[in-house]
Amino acid sequence: MPFISYDPTAMETKSERNASTATVRSRPAFAVEPGPGQESVWDYPRPPAIRRDGRLVEVRDGNAVVATSKGAYKVMETASPPTFYIPAADIDFDLLVSVSDTTYCEWKGTATYWALARDPAQPVGWCYERPRPRFDIIKGYFAFYPGRVDCCLGGEPVTTQAGRFYGGWITSEVVGPFKGEPGTGHW
Repeated sequence: MPFISYDPTAMETKSERNASTATVRSRPAFAVEPGPGQESVWDYPRPPAIRRDGRLVEVRDGNAVVATSKGAYKVMETASPPTFYIPAADIDFDLLVSVSDTTYCEWKGTATYWALARDPAQPVGWCYERPRPRFDIIKGYFAFYPGRVDCCLGGEPVTTQAGRFYGGWITSEVVGPFKGEPGTGHW
């Protein structure tokens, strides 16, 4: 089965279409077979694909609403649960502070990090303020770590991806195994 489980013709802009070019490979034998309505992260491409996702995306810190959006982008990359990028206009920045941490992604570029204002030592999300051209569509959008904040997708609580570094959103619609789990360090 090929890795492409999305329709690149459904993309809305040239930036989205450019981000959908991917390597097609077969799903490995150890991958969980998806059931009806599910996606295998092993069908996601590398480099990552992006598509608009109109479901309600919610991020909370206890009762405080950090973000709520129906305008998120879903980023899908081989072996990882999808990550959801939320427009800045849908985020309550009174609850967040920028921190000095940065990391570099070979596909998306340099990420900057954000923490809850009440706990600035622990980043809860990140943003690509100047992504590489192929991922310009998520410029200024923010992704959050489930587990560091409470995240829901379409009303379903999101489970945390294993590993300190990863921020994928595990829901009932995705199957793995997922990067970050024990024994996946070589992926």
